[in-house]
Amino acid sequence: MIKAGIIGGAGYTAGELIRLLIHHPETEIVFINSTSNAGNRITDVHEGLYGECDLTFTDQLPLDEIDVLFFCTAHGDTRKFIDSHNIPEGLKIIDLSTDYRIKSEEHDFLYGLPELNRRAICKADRVANPGCFATCIQLALLPLAKHLMLNDDVMVNAITGSTGAGVKPGATSHFSWRNNNISVYKAFSHQHVPEIKQSLKQLQNSFDSEIDFIPYRGDFPRGIFATLVVKSKTDLSELTRIYEEYYEKDSFVHIVDKNIDLKQVVNTNKCLIHLEKHGDKLFIISCIDNLLKGASGQAVHNMNLMFNLEETVGLKLKPSAF
Repeated sequence: MIKAGIIGGAGYTAGELIRLLIHHPETEIVFINSTSNAGNRITDVHEGLYGECDLTFTDQLPLDEIDVLFFCTAHGDTRKFIDSHNIPEGLKIIDLSTDYRIKSEEHDFLYGLPELNRRAICKADRVANPGCFATCIQLALLPLAKHLMLNDDVMVNAITGSTGAGVKPGATSHFSWRNNNISVYKAFSHQHVPEIKQSLKQLQNSFDSEIDFIPYRGDFPRGIFATLVVKSKTDLSELTRIYEEYYEKDSFVHIVDKNIDLKQVVNTNKCLIHLEKHGDKLFIISCIDNLLKGASGQAVHNMNLMFNLEETVGLKLKPSAF
């Protein structure tokens, strides 16, 4: 049995991670750390877990009692924690923040996108979980990068649900503002672009084009729906073959010949991809659940690989029927 600890247990991604781990047949949660909620029941914060979880938050850190530590912390806090604590030798770490996603000689974290780094993840002790937008966009582009087909700028429009902004209320997540509304933010400057470029360059060293990414805030709670345009003279049948071949051993990415929609992936760990050709342009649709495939589901996927489990264990989730 894999013994797990969680630091930063009060947010949306932590709530989903707890839900996945308490139902995971090979995992036991030893502690969920949250200084501000210490002593409170998990269900006082994550009310959807009533009847499923009787754990309480703690301010203790029994790191020597666990096999894997998940960080569901604010950006910057994982690095501060690791720099200020003695981490037991052999303890595996999965960080859901941005702190270690960019490769550097200053750290030994591996970028945890299974569809890109599966073999390395299986041998890794420290994994940086990808960003939600980054996951959705990279999965739409990786097969092209592998075949050296990204030679022009890539146009991306993607809309995310309100849970992508985190649990702390803000001006743009307030219901009266978000409901029946849509807005652009961080156009051409989103923080996930560097990790997208890093992954594409890993497969296509010559890649030096721009990712022209326009993110949108949507008036729904969860999910990411992305559309991409890439120049390509290759016909659709060959492109479809390239994508299906790239993902043939991946359990969660599916190439769909019909148009797709967000509800098909919400509450699952799937990524659906649909391809169309329009003249010399390849039109790609990619969608995921930002809290699962874009965060906690992917973290559990990484844990399964790190502990040599079958990758779908605890992740065979189904979308809503309507």
